[in-house]
Amino acid sequence: MYICSKRSLTPKFGVPATAHIFGFGLKLASKAQISRMKRTLFLVLLMPVLAAAQNRLHLVVSGGFSNYYGDLQGKPLTLDQAHGAFGLGLKYDLTNHFSVKGGMFYGKLSADDKRNKPSLQPRNLNFHTRILEGSLLAEYALFDLQEKQFTPYAFGGVAIFRFNPYTFDSTGGKHYLQPLGTEGQGLAQYPDRKLYKLTQFAIPFGAGLRLKVSEKVTLAYEFSLRKTFSDYIDDLSTTYVDPFILEAARGSKAVELSYRGGELKDGIQTYPPEGSVRGGAKSKDWYYFSGITATIGIGNALLGGGKGKTSCPKF
Repeated sequence: MYICSKRSLTPKFGVPATAHIFGFGLKLASKAQISRMKRTLFLVLLMPVLAAAQNRLHLVVSGGFSNYYGDLQGKPLTLDQAHGAFGLGLKYDLTNHFSVKGGMFYGKLSADDKRNKPSLQPRNLNFHTRILEGSLLAEYALFDLQEKQFTPYAFGGVAIFRFNPYTFDSTGGKHYLQPLGTEGQGLAQYPDRKLYKLTQFAIPFGAGLRLKVSEKVTLAYEFSLRKTFSDYIDDLSTTYVDPFILEAARGSKAVELSYRGGELKDGIQTYPPEGSVRGGAKSKDWYYFSGITATIGIGNALLGGGKGKTSCPKF
């Protein structure tokens, strides 16, 4: 009787690929095989999660128009002075009625006193800014699209956005307005006026009507507003400051772009007195989006399956 017919097992870190124990051949797994087994086991354990995500995860693509409401735009909801905008995100259905969505939004905002209320046109201010937003939203659909062809829906959440207002002077030169402190922001003589931050929080909310096109695709018309906590998206909020203090601290361009009535043919050349109203500080600025949103199911694509079936990953 023998214990090992060919080779004894030794207490070393490496083990032979094949050993005979009590006369029977036993093939021991190599490190590479063990690693593959671990990966296979992980994928098997992950399968229920992937299966649950099937048909619940969607790609969201939006296109439409963005606009703003503030001191330079007298109409609260309008396509006047609107610009193209688009969004991209992911939506996950928690149930057939409730979903969560994360996404990015990019658009442009602008407005000009030349198209404002007649009483404000002599001020002759204008602004432009790009908007880049990231948001996390919760959505509720009234009807189940597994049973209905369409459904109204509403949503709300939180967002963070980046803006940076600029304008063009009378010669066409581009100037970003925040560093100029056109209302004395950041000056020691006006301690209550801080330089506004270019990254801000907002509360997005809105509603839409969604139409089921196929098992994987829906189209919706959507309207959404953003309540912001800044009154400086348009670089305009409170009162005029002393032009001599402003010029000494920020230069002549800050004075030139803080009041532009003198550029008009029959405009008032004299700079307004310190403390006179430049903008309305009682309400914050808003921006909003309206357009078409396409939602495309991608759950099956993650699993490598086709319509109506679930495929297992190949090992």
